[in-house]
Amino acid sequence: MHLSKRIPLLTLLVVSAFSSAFFSSCDRSSKASTGSVINGKTSANADAANLSGSTESESVKKEDPEDKIPFQPIKIDTAGKWIVNGPKPKEGAILPNNRIIAYYGNLYSKKMGVLGEYPTNDMLSRLDAEVKSWEAADPKTPVKPALHLIVVTAQGAPGKKNRYSLRMPFKMIDSTLSIAKKRNAIVFLDIQVGHSTLKEEIPLLEPYLKLPNVHLGIDPEFSMKDGSLPGKKIGTYDAADINYASEFLQNLVKTYNLPPKILVVHRFTRKMVTNSQNIKLNREVQVVMHMDGWGPSTLKRDSYKSYVYKEPVQYTGFKLFYKNDIKCGKPIMTPSQVLTLYPQPLYIQYQ
Repeated sequence: MHLSKRIPLLTLLVVSAFSSAFFSSCDRSSKASTGSVINGKTSANADAANLSGSTESESVKKEDPEDKIPFQPIKIDTAGKWIVNGPKPKEGAILPNNRIIAYYGNLYSKKMGVLGEYPTNDMLSRLDAEVKSWEAADPKTPVKPALHLIVVTAQGAPGKKNRYSLRMPFKMIDSTLSIAKKRNAIVFLDIQVGHSTLKEEIPLLEPYLKLPNVHLGIDPEFSMKDGSLPGKKIGTYDAADINYASEFLQNLVKTYNLPPKILVVHRFTRKMVTNSQNIKLNREVQVVMHMDGWGPSTLKRDSYKSYVYKEPVQYTGFKLFYKNDIKCGKPIMTPSQVLTLYPQPLYIQYQ
């Protein structure tokens, strides 16, 4: 499966290399300060050279005050796991009896995440090491490796269709699937719509999403519904958008008799997801609300509590940044430290 035309090299150099933005300073007091909003995976108003050379994002305006509520279990099972009322998953579901450890990025960019930063064998060896560290930290929960591939990237320029996004060639997905086979890993296809919509983008990926080992990620940060340029502010999805994605996956599962799909929804501010209480759950799709902001562990914990714990949907995820999380001189959170979060995230993503 290939696109009819090859993407010019220069265009590929302008692939947005955004990484979910967090706060402008290591000081906790800085959380109320403002900074230029960098479109989580590269500055949208930068020129091609800057885009191709930029790293994970810099700073972002804090939209909500720090949440001071204590952790109070909402509902737990005998194993202490998070339970949200919902339909019993269809047979073959990955969650909640496994933990997913994913490497995130784009094969055409070394700046968008670890997936494309290293040669294939090196990258897989690093992923192997992370899998082993999680198995050691939580021996009771089997670990499933994953490759989380950005297949539609937000852009600072409108492009021919005025979408402010760039669709990657299908051959990149084919390559990722081949790499995944080396570790029996599952694959996530991630979408940054820009000025496009999920209704335009998701159906194009059906040839891959109908495969049993391929799942979906959607990133509200780059859904610019008000016409803003990606990178000028943080975007948003409503529950209706998430329900569309979930129902699309549900129909695929029913049509092709597939095991349940996983839908990962990125989040690191409250306004990135509106009306979360209206997100509909079904047996065929498992929804993961994924906290992907970067910064010191104290800030990451606060955001997890504010935007994931406080607005439960179904399952939870947590993102770790190899570079941005250590900018303040502190080491990246270890698996044991992440496991102290409540609920314990079952989807872990490294960038």
